[in-house]
Amino acid sequence: MAPSSSLMLSIVGAPLQLVWFLYDAAAETPTPTLFLIFVSFVALAFALIYIALHVAAPKPRLPYPSEKTYITTNPDGTVSKPRPLPCWYDRWHAESRLKEQSSSPSNTSYPTIPAGFPVPDFGTVEPAEVEISVVIPAYNEAERLIPTLEEMVTYLDENFGRPVTSTGSSSRPTSKGAGTPKPHRNVFKDACARRNPPTGYEILLINDGSTDRTVDVALEFSRKHNLHDILRIVTLEKNRGKGGGVTHGLRHVRGEYAVFADADGASRFTDLGKLIEGCEDVVDGSNRGVAIGSRAHLVGSEAVVKRSAIRNFLMRSFHFVLMILTPPATSRIRDTQCGFKLFSRAALPHIVPYMHTEGWIFDIEMLMLAESAPATPVLASDGSVIGTSYGIKVAEVPIDWHEVGGSKVNIITDSVKMAIGLAVLRASWMLGVYRRRLA
Repeated sequence: MAPSSSLMLSIVGAPLQLVWFLYDAAAETPTPTLFLIFVSFVALAFALIYIALHVAAPKPRLPYPSEKTYITTNPDGTVSKPRPLPCWYDRWHAESRLKEQSSSPSNTSYPTIPAGFPVPDFGTVEPAEVEISVVIPAYNEAERLIPTLEEMVTYLDENFGRPVTSTGSSSRPTSKGAGTPKPHRNVFKDACARRNPPTGYEILLINDGSTDRTVDVALEFSRKHNLHDILRIVTLEKNRGKGGGVTHGLRHVRGEYAVFADADGASRFTDLGKLIEGCEDVVDGSNRGVAIGSRAHLVGSEAVVKRSAIRNFLMRSFHFVLMILTPPATSRIRDTQCGFKLFSRAALPHIVPYMHTEGWIFDIEMLMLAESAPATPVLASDGSVIGTSYGIKVAEVPIDWHEVGGSKVNIITDSVKMAIGLAVLRASWMLGVYRRRLA
């Protein structure tokens, strides 16, 4: 026999000999001992996975002091000095810690919840100062930002108007002939009962460590359109990723609604009204609701068919993995990755404080957190309680969308990273590495 054949037989035979050895050993070992060995191996495997997740799972960093300030333009065209950035999260966190340590939560924080029913959370969010807050995560978006801002400001001016200044007058320019803001449906109980409900809007541009002229372009746009103290620019010292930028922005919104939209303008911003109506359709007894833009209805359309075969294949594969790894309500959502999502103000403290992921799959963690939010009563149209509902309901709303060039997503490597990140995210929540707790 040739030497090479003998080497091949020895290579193949060694594993077979090991298998037979283990088989014989197992046959001679009592069943209780085998069961104990099996349980020990399983426990060891879970312990190793748990330790690995503690090492590998994303951990958001604390913000730097400069990241809790913003700049804007002054009426004379100059750039303001850094101003303190309002932060509902800091107050909510401090209040929650005090209530957690002192006593159990009371229904006085949620006047819509009758006595004896569960209160969804410890802390409350300070009242809104404007009607709508828009968060735009931006990393090197100088080339694509202007058309997006133009569409946003035009729509927001026409439908919401600009905030009322300290003198009691609106800062909306009258030279362009802007009419009275169009009314929109609003069934939020607290907002309807308020004597002076919030008006106007704000735009938070989260500059995620850009190295191009993103900030300069935004400031020039603010001067041209008189968006003084309406367009606020927050600069992150170190790049955090899209998820980190969105989460940071949502911690500082002042709106009754908060929406984040991609800087590329791929989603038609004029569909914001559809998101608001969708949110109000699913809002619960504590005014919590989420609405997300969806491109699922475009499958088979020219916008999707024109994509490369590999891109469409990876999109379907990711959706399949998503259905397997996410909890029931999230797995039924057809488009989790559209960069156009809206939250009621009352929903924010059940989602934003517990965010960990700062990469591309942060959307999925938001939806999982909404699904796992504490229970709240279900109210009938007359205000009576008819049951209890767990989680925050999510409305998936079809929107117009178009492909925009200049994407920073590498379709192959980022798809693999998203799949791995999704597995780590799901395992971290299942095994208790991530928990709903105050950090």
